[in-house]
Formats: sequence, structure tokens, C-alpha cells
Amino acid sequence: MLTEDFSPADRIVLEDMRFYGFHGVNPEERVQGQEYLVDLAVEMDLSLAGRSDRLEDTVSYAHIFRTVKDVMEGEPRNLLEAAAQSITEKILADFPVDSVSVRVKKPHPPIRGAVLENAIVELTRRRSN
Repeated sequence: MLTEDFSPADRIVLEDMRFYGFHGVNPEERVQGQEYLVDLAVEMDLSLAGRSDRLEDTVSYAHIFRTVKDVMEGEPRNLLEAAAQSITEKILADFPVDSVSVRVKKPHPPIRGAVLENAIVELTRRRSN
């Protein structure tokens, strides 16, 4: 039987968003920049939107994308942790979601001698009541 109650499984997910930014501790990262990949999921009750088929009853993933873009292509951060934290804070401040999970990937981080596909930071933040 299908229930209309909110389930933590109600999520909007955006995967592999690509941005060019200038984050990092090393001076060359701030000058040359590089591509970053971001995955993001928000949890909220989507049952009304599912029934009504109206954008007003959910959050626009285009607006979420623009929020992430503003952070990743905006003010440089030293750490991926700071970029991810800024994304979570803005999403919780600007959208009626219960939680947000974000994964920021830095492909091929500049670590001398390392063979490394990605450096990744993952954060999950919940709205405090």
C-alpha cells in the first residue's frame, strides 16, 4: 500500500554538475583554476508535488543548480570543505528542504607523485528546528 506520508526517501538529486573554479591552497590553483564536479541531494516532502504536478509545490532544480554554481564559480576557497559547507548553508537558507547532502570532487588534485582520480569531500546538513 502506498502512503502519502513524508519519507526520507523523498529526494531531488543533481549529479555530476561541472564547474570551473579557483579553489585551493596552492597559488597555481588560484591562478589556473580547474574543473570541479558536484553531486547534491535534498530531502523534502515531495508528495504534494507528485499529486499536483505544479512547480510551486516543490523546489526548482534549476534554482538549486544556480545556487551551487554561484558558490563553485564564485569566491575562491582554500578548502573543498569550505566550498561544500557554503553550498549546504545556502541551500538550507534559500529552499524549504529538510536536509542537503553535497559531494564536491576535485579531479586529479595536484599532489606531486600521486596517481589519484579525485579528492572528494562529502557533507550532510539537516535543518535545525
